[in-house]
Amino acid sequence: MKTALWIARRFSFARKRFRVINVISAISLAGIVIGVSTLLIVMSVLNGFQKLAFDMFNTLEGEVQLVSQTGGESIAVSDRLLKTIESVRGVALAEPFCEGDAILSGRKKSELVMLRGVSDAGHRELMRRTGTQQPYFSNATVSAGELIAARLELSPFSEVKLFSPELISVGLELLSDPFMLEALRVPEAKVSSTFALQKLFDDRYVLASNEFAQNVLLFGTERYSGIDIRAEQGVSRKEMLRNLEAWLSGTPLAKTCRLRTLESKYRDIFAVMELEKWASFSILMLVVLVAALSLTGSLAMTAIDKQKELFYLRCLGFEKPQFMGIFIIQGGMTGIAGTFTGEIIAWSVCRLQEVYGLVRLPSTSAFIIEAYPVSMKSGDFLAVGAAAIALTLMVSLYPAGKAASIASSHSLDRKAD
Repeated sequence: MKTALWIARRFSFARKRFRVINVISAISLAGIVIGVSTLLIVMSVLNGFQKLAFDMFNTLEGEVQLVSQTGGESIAVSDRLLKTIESVRGVALAEPFCEGDAILSGRKKSELVMLRGVSDAGHRELMRRTGTQQPYFSNATVSAGELIAARLELSPFSEVKLFSPELISVGLELLSDPFMLEALRVPEAKVSSTFALQKLFDDRYVLASNEFAQNVLLFGTERYSGIDIRAEQGVSRKEMLRNLEAWLSGTPLAKTCRLRTLESKYRDIFAVMELEKWASFSILMLVVLVAALSLTGSLAMTAIDKQKELFYLRCLGFEKPQFMGIFIIQGGMTGIAGTFTGEIIAWSVCRLQEVYGLVRLPSTSAFIIEAYPVSMKSGDFLAVGAAAIALTLMVSLYPAGKAASIASSHSLDRKAD
């Protein structure tokens, strides 16, 4: 192997090589560098948008949620349960929330919305994450998403009514008893503010206190939709999820409750982003493939140019596998050099974008960020590097076989004579 490596290096860097071969080799190397670096930059930008979407969801909701097995029923939450969850390693905060469909009725229009009740601690966490000093709502007021407020023509201090579809069902059942109907009241509130967190929230969500949401959604006391669980700083959500799963499996709650991540709750959104990422991977790998195929021509021409050297090596006892090894190593060296250089360029560009935000978004008013976000993942660098090197080794098989055929051909004997 050491001999084949030494010969491959001599073939690659010999000073008197044929110029066309040098040009083709340089084009192959440049193509691999450009393909690998471009692919990694695009994947890092897509990762950045995916992380941005996750962070916007995480602004309002916990990384992990404890909900009922069916996902639509309420669960009983006690202070003891919350303290137990917060004692799990990696958990920073566990707060109950209420969530359900409700009809928001303004003066002119009505619309089906998603009402989300937030605890006091959850409200403070939301204010901290959004950097606001004023509370979004109080016990008697609500906060509406900007898009909902625009459609329903709501402004601060607008009076609205909120009631759940279950209240309508109960009212229909009590039509036969008019005296009971008087006990059914539609909760009223004022809009204290509007928010802009994420398009999904801005387009449909209304925020309120847990007590107000329990009243609207007809939940009993200490009944909630679930528990938002947030990780400690420096602890990954995967590690926290493993610890929570280990805790939940040893409790009676495992029969009635389950753990749900933000990725699973908003599966469609994150699945589309992941599909875009790997579709980009497949398309841009074609650039690397084209560069690798040009390497085939370079190696084949090297085999033809080095016929005399191949004859001498055959006289020294080289066999067909050894000849193939020389050219496979030569192709692999080009692939490794191009891949390594491309990854360094990609890391440098992404790091500069991450720190300085050199490439700005087209319209800062249409986005909540000013520059393209990037998030580099070691798994992406490993996957792209392995795929690029594997392609160069695969395309090296044909010229390696061709070189072995030339080296074992008897015509070399006559040429050498």
